[in-house]
Amino acid sequence: MEPIALTRFSHGGGCGCKIAPGLLAEILARAPQGLVPPELLVGTETADDAAVYRLNDTQALVATTDFFTPIVDDPYDFGRIAATNALSDVYAMGGTPILALALVGMPVAQLPPEVIGRVLEGGASVCRAAGIPIAGGHSIDVLEPIYGLVGLGLVHPDRVRRNADARAGDVLVLGKPLGVGILSAALKKGVLGADGYAEMLRHTTQLNRVGTTLAAMEGVHAMTDVTGFGLAGHLLEICRGSALTARVSLAALPLIASAVGFARDQGLATGASARNWSGYGVQVGWPEGAADWQRTLVSDPQTSGGLLVSCSADAAPAVLAVFHDAGFAQAARIGTLEALAAGQAPAAVFGA
Repeated sequence: MEPIALTRFSHGGGCGCKIAPGLLAEILARAPQGLVPPELLVGTETADDAAVYRLNDTQALVATTDFFTPIVDDPYDFGRIAATNALSDVYAMGGTPILALALVGMPVAQLPPEVIGRVLEGGASVCRAAGIPIAGGHSIDVLEPIYGLVGLGLVHPDRVRRNADARAGDVLVLGKPLGVGILSAALKKGVLGADGYAEMLRHTTQLNRVGTTLAAMEGVHAMTDVTGFGLAGHLLEICRGSALTARVSLAALPLIASAVGFARDQGLATGASARNWSGYGVQVGWPEGAADWQRTLVSDPQTSGGLLVSCSADAAPAVLAVFHDAGFAQAARIGTLEALAAGQAPAAVFGA
């Protein structure tokens, strides 16, 4: 059988498929508010990574879903990336996954069963690595390939780490380097070599299971994972939820070196990067003289991106050590959070 390039079926790929932040905000503003029982510890109010429902004094259920169209051509790799990305939301809340359900949409008249099966195999391999079963799911026949998971996990109610609990004076630590979206754009253009593809896979299939450990640490106040809205977008969610201003050093950001080359030297970017900036750029302080490629990287949609942690300054060295010991070699301290001045709106301010 001739290899089938999955990306040719999709208009977007990975977390770059997300609805643009401005349009999403408009849509959600029209959505009716449902029942909010006291057991619902985390719902829709802060654009957090997952819902959390208290079961008893020592257990809360973490529930999330995530799916997208192919970011790579290989079906097995597509399944691995999508599953890793979906489980990341459980880890970002401080939870431990317990099971998953598969979400499968495939153009069955165009993709043979062997190819669809390889997507599912890739997802199952990640779930095995996370120590959980895929206990069911749902499938439909659609025009574009879609794959993802419903992820369920458990967390102690006292260890839930929302994106709205950051504190003034906190340090920001980012677990993975930026640039996955740019590498996906290079792949689609046929200019991403074998080494670049291997690096892309290394980051997108690295489980953020370190979030469970971080949530148990003294001084870790808030977490989220950086995905489709890019670093600036998900940092703004922390700022809005916590009513704070972030100050980030561009020089401190961990970056994928090959992605920098594509963005700086060839001007590569995803369409989602521009949509992201259009949706939230007015809330971002941007330094004069900063290069366009740097703005591309902070708005670059990250598929299965790194955890963004807000912690006390005293806890920051231990947080970095946990990341590094777990194999997140480029984890770095990137900035701080501060209280809002009188009349000031939450914002993310980048400096040289």
